[in-house]
Amino acid sequence: MIDPRPAFVLVRPQMGENIGAAARSMLNFGLEHMRVVAPRDGWPNERAVALASGAGRLLDSAKLTADVPEALSDCTYVFATTARDRDLTKPVFTPEAAMAEAHARGARGEKVAVLFGPERAGLENDDIVRANAIVSVPTNPDFASLNLAQCVLLMGYEWRRAATGASGSEMEMAGTDWVTHAEMDALVAHYEQRLEAAGFFFPESKAASMRRTLRNMWSRMPLTRADAQIFHGILRQMVRWKERG
Repeated sequence: MIDPRPAFVLVRPQMGENIGAAARSMLNFGLEHMRVVAPRDGWPNERAVALASGAGRLLDSAKLTADVPEALSDCTYVFATTARDRDLTKPVFTPEAAMAEAHARGARGEKVAVLFGPERAGLENDDIVRANAIVSVPTNPDFASLNLAQCVLLMGYEWRRAATGASGSEMEMAGTDWVTHAEMDALVAHYEQRLEAAGFFFPESKAASMRRTLRNMWSRMPLTRADAQIFHGILRQMVRWKERG
């Protein structure tokens, strides 16, 4: 079975805490292929384990390499994350577009990797020239640098969205359903009946226009069946209260 998930390659990371936080971010979104290139403080790293929390198994299975070429040796397409302008001619993707592309390529059996640079200065040009494309996050140009774990989290989130087909929004119906036109007609008729009895539609010459306005207002409201029952109940209770008075 093809595993379409990309490898996240941490290039010369400087702080074990960031490696651990990156592992946790990866596992949040179902990514488990971590590669670590020449970590400054050696490997394994106790601080990385401490920050990884329940994602320590990613660190246990992480592939340690001495340089970027070794880390990318089995890859067919590579993205490099960078916030700086480069004098390099390459396709530039947003994180969303990059991870959609990564998912499509992975589903075809390609091995995709994403490069993340060290905390202090990011990827060097010698690293980026090995990538097929650049990922640029539309950050504040006056403060563009992202923490390593933050960048991993962002890319992992976009990967998960692409992999699961998650929509931008959805409605949780909580056991109900949308009101039908017949149910809406019944609700409108209930209110018109009671408003008529209360003398609301006055003067008579404007009654038809007022009914249309109210009906149009109701039709703009995205009511559920539960909502409609609440509106019916409100009106019934108000009538009972009036009659008791």
